[in-house]
Order: sequence, then structure tokens, then C-alpha cells
Amino acid sequence: MELRHYRNFCIIAHIDHGKSTLADRLLELTHTLSPRQMRKQVLDDMDIEQERGITIKMHPITMEYTHTDGETYLLNLIDTPGHVDFTYEVSRSLRACEGALLIVDATQGVEAQTISNLYLAIENDLTIIPVINKIDLPAARVDEVKEEICELLGVDEDEILCVSAKQGTGVETVLPAVIEQVPPPKGNPDAPLRALIFDSVFDNYRGAIAYVRVFDGIAREKLGVRFLATEQTREIDEVGILRLKQIKRDALEAGSVGYIITGFREVRDLKVGDTIAAADASGIEPLPGYREMKPMVFSGLFPAKNEDYELLRDSLEKLRLNDSALFYEPEVSVALGFGFRAGFLGLLHLEVIQERLEREYGLDLVFTVPSVEYRVNLTDGSQLLIDNPTKLPDLGTIESIEEPYIQASIITPEEYIGAIMKICRERRGVYITTEYVDFRRVNLRYELPLVEVIFDFYDKLKSLSRGYASLDYELMEHRVSKMERLDILVNGEVVDALSMIVHSDKAYDWGRRVCDKFRVLIPRQLFDVAIQAALGSRIIARSTVKAVRKNVTAKCYGGDVTRKRKLLEKQKAGKKRLKQVGNVEIPQEAFLAILKAD
Repeated sequence: MELRHYRNFCIIAHIDHGKSTLADRLLELTHTLSPRQMRKQVLDDMDIEQERGITIKMHPITMEYTHTDGETYLLNLIDTPGHVDFTYEVSRSLRACEGALLIVDATQGVEAQTISNLYLAIENDLTIIPVINKIDLPAARVDEVKEEICELLGVDEDEILCVSAKQGTGVETVLPAVIEQVPPPKGNPDAPLRALIFDSVFDNYRGAIAYVRVFDGIAREKLGVRFLATEQTREIDEVGILRLKQIKRDALEAGSVGYIITGFREVRDLKVGDTIAAADASGIEPLPGYREMKPMVFSGLFPAKNEDYELLRDSLEKLRLNDSALFYEPEVSVALGFGFRAGFLGLLHLEVIQERLEREYGLDLVFTVPSVEYRVNLTDGSQLLIDNPTKLPDLGTIESIEEPYIQASIITPEEYIGAIMKICRERRGVYITTEYVDFRRVNLRYELPLVEVIFDFYDKLKSLSRGYASLDYELMEHRVSKMERLDILVNGEVVDALSMIVHSDKAYDWGRRVCDKFRVLIPRQLFDVAIQAALGSRIIARSTVKAVRKNVTAKCYGGDVTRKRKLLEKQKAGKKRLKQVGNVEIPQEAFLAILKAD
């Protein structure tokens, strides 16, 4: 097929604006899948994606469509995630395309991630086709949302497509618009091979499979290729296009989107964003946009039963085969035993991994307090990267601690501005600016410490705005802050799994709340249990779990009072001895409750 008959496009939107539902309608319209294969959100193949109604991993698929001019076009569609945690996935898919469908919910309007994804698409010089979805809902504000999009993109109202993906209304106008407005891909089939890896998956029998966009040359079986980021060379075993399954082809030409199998046994050997080049070609420039995926949130991951450690290790290894963003390394905790220190793209990524481990592998897990990566400047001039509070060196050797900051964009109706600005101030936010998106909604920009956002900031934002506010953020830089390690002591022993790095101004408040929470959660013993919060050697808060009192004088129904005193003194001595040797078991709920220490 000639290059002019190819169209590569993706679907971008804020979370839950109907990307996957629209993709379903396009697959039905092009008869790409049989009625037996079709189901709701067919491209979202994970159970969690189906249940939550969100896209976690991008999904490419190839469709054929006969236009009104009588010619058949090959359309390569990529359905992208909408959550801020997976922005890098979106950016990679944009580099594989020439156009993008920008979906906007008719009831919600333009939201934070809509603008973020739009800017990414504009940076990649993509043709934007605006689409208003969910026009069938009673609360739809089609005319108002049209005005928002016109102001955002500078387009005329008649250029905006109005559809209802759920009902199928107006969907037939989408693909003609793609063919007419999105330019065909450019590329030289006679040049040496140059292809972008925009995603990868793992197959138990074929190994790591690269999803690629071919920019120049032709990829075919037995061709020797070189991976520019790792400088590894391989021979192509198989190429093909993607439907719901892989369909083998003789070759992938310039402009095509498909898959390449080269026999790698590990997904981490395939660097997503890397460039594949012909092995015998020299001077090939790598395609732009490649960077290593760096985790932003770190947490300890421990099995509730120590005997499940091997199962947890095997489960994490299997998960990483299909999720190259997951990072983990072994860790030992005095309180929780053997486990792993894991890195995630964000809290949603953490929740997804936790749910998959518990559901798919039957594990009962304990996650420690999520943390971020700090830069610790030492007095000798060296610098450490710390993502685990227990690894923080002695205070005497620390010159300063730098924490990561983000630039947050919060779009909200104007009546909630006061409440949202208040919570941003409480989270040590630095106000930048307020921009009006339309006559009733504003875009608040703040600089916030990342650690203040990863706990419950998003939940608070949604509850304060009755669900109307939306959040998007990007990492800025590390800044020097007054950070200290807060330790929690139970019965005089430091519980390392509960240690955290907090800002000095918030240390007392946080320690007080955690101690009060633990006083309720830790079961009563036969002796008093002291729960303390400490900054170094200084105790800043304390709660006490009172002892269970056994009535040892119940049998003394008469006689001299010295009999009772003797029994009480004996009990007192026994409790003192028991406190010296007794162990306090901390229930699993206590580790989870620390995230909700309100």
C-alpha cells in the first residue's frame, strides 16, 4: 500500500472522557473485529482497566477503512492512558503519530490533563482534531464546551466533531476527518531502517515484543538490527501488524505501525523510546524523545506471611516482564522481615501493582509509607539519593536535604477557589498564577512539594470541589527544605517500616496524629505500651495503650487488707518483668492506617 493511504493517529483526553468507548465504535465501524470478539472497552484487556473504567497501558490496533472517494486506507490507532502517572506513555505514542483526536467530555469540559496532553501533541507538531463526547447526557454543555475548545485551540466551531461514543451518534464523521485532515506519514523506504519503539510486551513463548513505528527503510525477517540506546545487535525473527492479536506480515514499510520480535528474553533489554536501526548502517541519528523511565514514588513491599517471600519475588518478576516502569530491589526490615523496595510512576501505578499482586497471585501484602527521592548533601561535599528513610545518614553529616517539587495545574469552578487555595497553602504550596479557562472555571497554578501530593491531596481536592476539580502536574526540580526523619517507637523500639521523612514544621503535628491513631489500633497487652514519635533522640509526641487489668483480688472476699496488698504487689512486679521481655505485635491495619492519619 502507498504511503498516501496510511494514517497514524492516537486518542488523547483527560481520564474517563470516553477514549476507549470511542475506540470501540471505530473498530465496529471498520469491521476490524467480529461481533463475537467485541465487548465493552475491548482494547482495555486488564480486569482492573475494565472495572475502574480507565486505560492503564496504551493499546495500538490497525484498521482498514474505505473512504467516500472509493480508496481504502490503513489506519493505525493508539488508545492512550489519561492519568497523569502515565504521561510518558502518552508522549511516546504521540511520537508514533501524525494526528490526534482530542476528546473532551460534554459535561466536564476542558480539564487539566486535556490541556497537558494537548501541549504534548502540539510539541510533537501533530494535527489536532477536537471531538466533544457524551453529547447524549442530560447535563451536556455542548455550546459552552465548544467555546472552551475554540478559545484553547483557536479553531472554528464547525471544525469540532460532536459525538456520543456510547450511543454511536456522530461517530461516522470521525474517520473521514482523520483521512482528510491528518497528513500521511513521511519516510524513505529506500533508506536504512530507522524505527521507534513506543511500547513493549512480553510473551512466554516469543520473549520481549517491540511495538514500533517505522520511519525509514523496511523491517523484514532475517534483517540484522541494532538498538541505539543499548548498542545490542539482533536478527529480526518476525514482523507484523496488530489487531487484537499479532498478525504476521512479510515486511513493515516506512510509515507503518506494527511489532518486531528479535528474541530478547527480558522486556528491560528493550528500552521503550529507543531507536532500532539497520545493523550495517552507520551515522544513524536516534529518534528524539528517548529517556529512562524514573520512578517518582517509592514504597516498601512485604508479604504478610514470611513464607510468601519467594512467591512475591516471582510475582514481581512476572509483572515487570509486561511493565518496564516497575522497579524493585530486595529490602530487609526489622519489623516486617524480608521484602522489596519498589518504585512506581505515581500512586495510581502503586495501587494497580498492589491490586494485581493480590488478585492475580493471591498475596497478602503490607505496603510501607510511600516516599519520594531526596537529594542529601553531605558536609564532605558528596551527594546521596535517598528513597528510604532508614538510609538517611546521621544529622551531623548532613549539610542540607533537597526534595522534589512539581508544578501543579488545578482546573476548578471558581466557587471552589478559596478552599483549594487553602489546602495548597497547607501543603506548602507556592502560588504562581490564576488563568480563566472560561467564564466559570479557572486554572490555578502552584508549585508544590511532591511528597505533599502523593498522600491524599487528590482525594481532598475532589471532595472539596464535589468532584469538579482536576489535577495535572509535572516534575520541576529539587529544592532545599528543612526535612527530618520522624521515627515511631513502640515499647521503646524503633519500627523502621514506619519511619518517614517529614518537613520540620509538620513533624509535631504528624507525629501526634500517628501516635493517636496507633493507640486505637494496637491491641492492649498485660502491660502499658508507649507509642512515641521521635526526631533523632528528641521525643516529640507520645500516646499510651493502657494495660489490661486482671482483678487478682477477686478471690479475697474477706480478711485483712494486707492480703490484697500482697497480691497487688506481686502483680505489679510480674508486669514490670513482662514489659522487659514482652513483644508487641503490630497489626497490618496499622501500616495502612498511617496513610489516613487525619
